[in-house]
Amino acid sequence: MKPNFFTLIVPLTLSLLCAGMASAEPKSSWNQDLTPISEIDWNKARAKHLLERAGFGGTPEEIEKLYELGPAKAVHRLVYNDNTKNSLPNFDHSGVHDPGIEPFPASRPAATKLAEETGEAIGVKVKPDGNRRLQPVVDRFFYWLRASMLESHRVAYWWANRMLQSERPLEEKMTLFWHGHFATSEDKVRDYRKMLIQNELFRNYGTGNFRDLLIKVSQDPAMLAFLDAGVNIKGSPNENFAREIMELFTMGVGNYAEEDIREGARAFTGWNFSDLTFVVNSEQHDETQKTFLGKTGTWDGIDVIDIILEQPVTAEFISSKIYKYFVREEIEPNLKRELGNAFRESNYDIAKLMELIFLSKDFYSAEAVATRIKPPAELLISTYRKMGLESVPGVPDFNETTEMLGQRLLFPPTVAGWAGGRSWMTPGLLLARGNFVYDTVFPNINFIPNDRYPGDNYQVGVVADRLAQGFDVGTATQPADRYVMSASNDMVDRDESFNTRLGSYRGWRMAIEKVKPVPRHTAHLNLTEMVIDAGCKTPTDVIEYFENRFFSLQLDTNTKNTLVAFLREQLGTDDLISSSTYSEESLRATLHLLLSLPEYQLG
Repeated sequence: MKPNFFTLIVPLTLSLLCAGMASAEPKSSWNQDLTPISEIDWNKARAKHLLERAGFGGTPEEIEKLYELGPAKAVHRLVYNDNTKNSLPNFDHSGVHDPGIEPFPASRPAATKLAEETGEAIGVKVKPDGNRRLQPVVDRFFYWLRASMLESHRVAYWWANRMLQSERPLEEKMTLFWHGHFATSEDKVRDYRKMLIQNELFRNYGTGNFRDLLIKVSQDPAMLAFLDAGVNIKGSPNENFAREIMELFTMGVGNYAEEDIREGARAFTGWNFSDLTFVVNSEQHDETQKTFLGKTGTWDGIDVIDIILEQPVTAEFISSKIYKYFVREEIEPNLKRELGNAFRESNYDIAKLMELIFLSKDFYSAEAVATRIKPPAELLISTYRKMGLESVPGVPDFNETTEMLGQRLLFPPTVAGWAGGRSWMTPGLLLARGNFVYDTVFPNINFIPNDRYPGDNYQVGVVADRLAQGFDVGTATQPADRYVMSASNDMVDRDESFNTRLGSYRGWRMAIEKVKPVPRHTAHLNLTEMVIDAGCKTPTDVIEYFENRFFSLQLDTNTKNTLVAFLREQLGTDDLISSSTYSEESLRATLHLLLSLPEYQLG
């Protein structure tokens, strides 16, 4: 953690932070009440809470506009946003893919085996003679792995900017929710294009009909690749997708039997993809009779989805998961049933469910407001929005920061997504969150972009350095523990089919030649102008303004007094106006302290 955090602020303990999420206080009268909030009960604090949960927070001006609409119109504007102008750019591809890459082999051994058997793989012919005849194939294999990974890095930046800039914040928030629900990772998909298509799918169907969304996801190339559709064939069904669609995507554990998994897998046989297109390979589909969740027929994948949606538990499972994400972790059985019934009666209309939740008294109850630990991506985006930034900074790196905090977009840890809740907060992660703020307000002048300089992560930095020094390939690609700077028979360039470390180096080099760099500007902040324009004249005014602008709850008096004293000491005066020519550094240090507090992690 950067200086002054512990010496000037005594933070709340993590136990107190979590206590805010599950208070032992008597329940408020609005708790579990889905009755719509009235115009009389509407205020700016509730408009702020709505924008925080249905989006990523906002500036005082954005909150004021939402407040002026009243609760019904404010919720309607966020949920039904088709008429809201949102002219954001499409993803700018680097042009790293060409058709010869398809179908991309499952592994490097698979690529070289195919090349040995056919004389060609990944669009590259085998050399007719000479040393390392398969090297171009290996180079090409690693090129696509690196290029796709780097493009995925850029897709995450593009998406982060959408979250920051969008006039339809719920559209992006739902995209983020479904990404965690239908969790699919580039680590296994290995094709940024598929991940991008899935991201757009979540955006286009995220507040539509759940049946439509579920079918689209089930036929999505990224999901099909991630859950091994290619090996789910008649006579040898693979159960991965059939299990996950019930366990994680629709019903939850305990609501189906192992036999349902086996029968469901047979129904999905033959579902696959060709490059970016969903296909059904009829010769691989099992058309025989199946018994699934008590129903018998010659079911296919669509039939199985419809049978799943007929189960009352499905509506309860999905609606309660949405509730836990947007409202709070705890949900009582009666409310779970009530939400499930409403979701089923609407024929699985996601927008109507969101409208019901966002208008409910329960959503604005004391048990819901400022009780949710912000996930890393939301923490960064909401901080940037409240700072008034127009684009996501390249310093610090968005992907590196969110990964350090536990959530790298497009790379969920498992098919179950991110655990969320209290898992986002440990003593170490609280320090890391404070460091993110520091690195935003005081950018690192020694920053090195990790998408341009791989270092030793892929064993390519050392290889590159050795080749540049004139060493032969055999010497340059020796593992570090075997590398000795002397001439020996072990280190001469030897006759071989290919060299994996050389391929890794060449693949990275070719990738960074083609992949466009991430813009690396720092945050464009002028806190002095911000607070003076807001009418602040004293350190006390500044702390109160920052508290209102950035926090979802009020700070205790002792913490505020400590921060006021710190800012006063830094400025050397109580007069903010007279110190305006030199106040920027002091204001940034103060904001770092504020946004490092445990209370800021709650939204």
